[in-house]
This record gives sequence, C-alpha cells and structure tokens, in this order.
Amino acid sequence: MPSPNLGEIVTTTLRNRSNTLQDNTTKNNAVLTELSKRGRIKPVDGGRTIVEEMDYNENATFMWYSGYDQLNVSPSDVITAAEYNFAQAAVAVSMSGLEELQNSGKSQIIDLLEGRIENAMRTMSNNVSLGVYSDGTGYGGRQIGGLQALIADNPTTGTVGGINRANWVFFRNQKFSGVTDGGAAVSATNIQSYMNQLYLRCSRGADRPTLILADNAFFNFYWSSLQAIQRITNDSTGQAGFMNLKYMGADVIFDGGVGGGCPANHMYFINPSYMKYRPHRSRNMVPIGGERLSVNQDAMVKLIGFAGNLTLSNALLQGVLF
Repeated sequence: MPSPNLGEIVTTTLRNRSNTLQDNTTKNNAVLTELSKRGRIKPVDGGRTIVEEMDYNENATFMWYSGYDQLNVSPSDVITAAEYNFAQAAVAVSMSGLEELQNSGKSQIIDLLEGRIENAMRTMSNNVSLGVYSDGTGYGGRQIGGLQALIADNPTTGTVGGINRANWVFFRNQKFSGVTDGGAAVSATNIQSYMNQLYLRCSRGADRPTLILADNAFFNFYWSSLQAIQRITNDSTGQAGFMNLKYMGADVIFDGGVGGGCPANHMYFINPSYMKYRPHRSRNMVPIGGERLSVNQDAMVKLIGFAGNLTLSNALLQGVLF
C-alpha cells in the first residue's frame, strides 16, 4: 500500500542531505572553497538586504599642529555601506501518485528518491557555482552577482552593492586589458609582466591578492611561462581537486574547464579579506515550504531553496586581467 507519510519521508530525506549539499557546492567551486578555507563564508540572519559596511575615505580632520593651534573637530563622513539583495534559487523534487503506488513502502520510495535528489543536488550546486562567476544578469537579474559584476572588465560603469561606479571611484576594481593596457594580447611570453603590473595595482602595503583564478587559456599561459623553472604548488589546494600554481605567495588556481567556471580569457586577482559568501541561515540549500500538492494533478512536490549572495567591501584591491 502507498506510504501514508510521503511528505515526511521526502522532507526528512532532503533535510538529512542539506549539509552534504552545502558542502558539495562549496567544494565544487574554487572561489567558495578558498573563501571557506579563509573563514569568509558568513551566513546572514535576515534583513531587507545584505549590508557590508566599509570606510571609503580618510578622516579629513587629520592635521599637524604646534602648541595652541586650533584643531579641526568638524564631522568627517568616512563610513558607508554596500547593500546586496538576496538572490533566491530553488530546485524541485517531485513524485506522482502513480509512482507512489508503484513504489509502495518506505524503503522503495527512498530508493526512487535517491536518483532525483542526487540530480537536484547536482543541479543546485552547479548553478550556484556558475552564479559565483556571473555578472548577475541571468534569469532577469535574479542571479547571484558574481565575479564578473564585482570585479568587472569595465569598472567605471554599473551599480554594485547599490553604489554607482560611474560616480564613485573608490568602489572601482582594478583591470588590465592585454591589448589596451599592455599593447598585445595575453600570451605565455607576456603574461607574467601583465600579472606583475596588475598585482601592484591591487596591493596596498601588506594588503595584497592571495587568490588568483584563471580559465583554461590564461592558466596554461602562466603554466607555460614557468616551464623553465621549478613550479611550486599548494598541496592543500591540490588535495581539494583544483590544479594550482603559485605567484608572489598567492595561489593560482585553474577553475575553467567544460561547463563553466572562470570566463574565457580571464584571470581574477582576489583579496579574500574583502569578499564574503553570505547565504541566509534559514535558506542555505534546505527543504522549504510545506508539502506542495498540485491543484489539478495527482502529484507532490518538495523544493530545495537557497537565498544569499556574494559580497564585496573593497573593490580597489581586486583586479581582473583579460
């Protein structure tokens, strides 16, 4: 006979797998893996938006003085905030009444669910991973604002975190175009020179990029440029499944390949101290809503939901080579 508590079985099965789904999504993406290693995954409890406070200007009251000189005690506006919307995503696991009848008993229903849940988990992981590299315009602008938005090829236009980059220079990332800024397309012979120039632009004292992400072409260019010398890799990154090299102490990670990852002919210089992955605590790839019965169908649907975004609090110390 059919199971009388199908909704409970599906919900329990999904809930038991939610932590695995979160973990697999993080491990499936070099950006999220590195942010996790650096403690930059910061779940958010709620609010209308995800807010990242930051100082954007020096205190204008600083002055050298002597004796009884009058000091400047006027208010100085130095703090602002970037606001990021919650990007929401969902994937459905469904079962028809006929399938319930054909798979009578709890164990048989769970067997049927296994394949569908595994597929839903892969779908969620893959799409969130792709979103981390996106420009946020997918699905009518509902997608996560990924690296192509936060660290843009053209940082003088567009609005990021509610801040119009056309008006506010402090929130523009660094960029280096091989053709425009370097005089020639990126190749194995010039990539180190271009990387050096961009790295210096993204550095401020000891504050500098510690993570570099590259697509197939640029990773291969850099790799080829090192053929004459010993290549140094990071064991922990390699054990996580990502090909990696080193540059000025930073991990250079290959995150291209079939189906997505780093966009073609791009290399991102990231200072993770100012970047966070911020899922909502109550919507981090978990079952959402109650049991959803179709109004005009003999079927039941359960949803796995996500809400959150990738955030940035300092753009000047991030860069992109393309």
